[in-house]
Amino acid sequence: MDSSDSIQFLSRKKFSHGSVHGTANDAAVVFDRAELQDILNVYGRMVVAGIWRDYAIGFSRVTATFDIYRRSSELPLYSITKTPHLARRQGAYAVFGMGGQVLKRGHDLKQVLKVFDRKRFQVVE
Repeated sequence: MDSSDSIQFLSRKKFSHGSVHGTANDAAVVFDRAELQDILNVYGRMVVAGIWRDYAIGFSRVTATFDIYRRSSELPLYSITKTPHLARRQGAYAVFGMGGQVLKRGHDLKQVLKVFDRKRFQVVE
């Protein structure tokens, strides 16, 4: 490994809310503590019920994504996304199904997460 292959670590400041129309050095979009707590509350309920078993979190300059899996080797069942540049239009938060269909979109994360309160979201094996 020579000096051009060195690993670069990003400072904590790089992971704050950034804009979508900026340079490559803009910060990533992230879930804040309250948003992540709301998502993990729903996730925890479904794990206890035996429906969900794994998750992944991804951050980019445009969106933050929380993917939910039944098994870690499969495609995500649901994706919860935060896209700040859509906040004034359709709402910054959305829940997508396995096929990419929008299940719920809105301005308030708690309201968007209510899509999982319905009884129709049960996995049949």
